[in-house]
Amino acid sequence: MRAGSSEMAEDRTSRAVVRDEALRLFAERGVEGVSVRQVAAAAGVSPGLVVHHFGSKEGLREEVDRYVVAVFEKVLKEAVAGGSSGSVAEAMAGQLPEGSAVPGYLSRLLTADGEAGRALFRGLFELSRQALAGMVESGMATPGRDPLVRAAFLLVNDLAVVLLRRRIQEVIGVDPLSAAGLERWGDEVLAVYGGGLREREETR
Repeated sequence: MRAGSSEMAEDRTSRAVVRDEALRLFAERGVEGVSVRQVAAAAGVSPGLVVHHFGSKEGLREEVDRYVVAVFEKVLKEAVAGGSSGSVAEAMAGQLPEGSAVPGYLSRLLTADGEAGRALFRGLFELSRQALAGMVESGMATPGRDPLVRAAFLLVNDLAVVLLRRRIQEVIGVDPLSAAGLERWGDEVLAVYGGGLREREETR
């Protein structure tokens, strides 16, 4: 089959549909809780076509991992180019479509023992490190006694919003990655970082 034919275009499209449905199901139920047959049914294709494209469920999982890493690399590059504050949550909220399954999959990717998750975390840490350096240079922050730990601390606190997004929404009544949620969350984060937990409300 020659490249550029309609058959190849359809083949690539079906592959992307299967990948996207696998991403959604893996994010909702975990990789172990989803079968190839369920992915195929969600994508509207046969299980044989899934195996044809990816070889096995493990191959499909690896493809989803690569895709999510690529999405985050794009988000991070655009965030840095746009002068991001270094907030992973803010960058994701601004550049991922509403209802994206990527944030839900992030938890599995970062906690799994795989190179994709390690590479992604290193990229996120580098963004946090650069953001802290920029804030230090502008006089908005100090590097602390251990700048690497401070950058990691800021990143972990920010990632918690992404990983626990649904649980946070349940208790505060607003999606923390929505515009309103980011404003509310950001106000408290800046208050705590600036004055600590004992800061008086009237000093804000």
